Amino acid sequence: MRTRINILNVPIDVVTMKEALTVIEGFIADKSSPRLVATANAEMVMMAQSDKELADILRQADLVVPDGAGIVWAARYQGYEMPERVAGFDLAQAILARAATTGYRIFLLGGAPGIAARAKAVAESRYPGVNIVGTYHGFFQAADEAALIADIRARRPDVIFVALGVPKQEKWVWQHREELSVPVAIGVGGTFDVMAGTVRRAPVWMQRAGLEWLYRLISQPQRAVRMLALPRFVYRVLTAKKVRQR
Repeated sequence: MRTRINILNVPIDVVTMKEALTVIEGFIADKSSPRLVATANAEMVMMAQSDKELADILRQADLVVPDGAGIVWAARYQGYEMPERVAGFDLAQAILARAATTGYRIFLLGGAPGIAARAKAVAESRYPGVNIVGTYHGFFQAADEAALIADIRARRPDVIFVALGVPKQEKWVWQHREELSVPVAIGVGGTFDVMAGTVRRAPVWMQRAGLEWLYRLISQPQRAVRMLALPRFVYRVLTAKKVRQR
């Protein structure tokens, strides 16, 4: 039985990377209904404060992993045991590695034209035997959706990685989950860009120190406005705890 906690009214599952992978494999084996896995960081939690649709989706998601040092800090600050960060990129790699030995069928959706295909090639080199059954870029139009969904269904993936950015990826999956009929859908943000080599990830020491956000800000200064969510998140967590203690 998983433990689920609330960070600013967003449910977060208390899981390690290994436990999250086990839960996802259980979803794949079950196949009784489509499952949504969300990778929650501070920015997503702050979006959910003003985006009711996103907040409702996260409350109904089947697994919400703590993707982000801010989420881990907030959980521990509130007195919860949060063993580790489960980064979306790392979770995607763990699933791909597992798929190489189990035969799970994977579909990659999102990114600029050509990026998902490059990520596929990297995955096939990195994880020999992985079965990526299809890719499609994230710049499709509403008129393309019926054909895209039909193509995904025909390829019968066990897992679909959706890289459309938050909150579009979560909303798109939630809206089309029954039509897609994929056992597991995971929003993976910029994972394909990192895999394809168009975006570099922070050095391991910065990831371990909880400074990946700083690396992103330095390497992508255009993210500065989005990064304002971090201090606002910290402030909201601090004040929320004070209100509860009164």
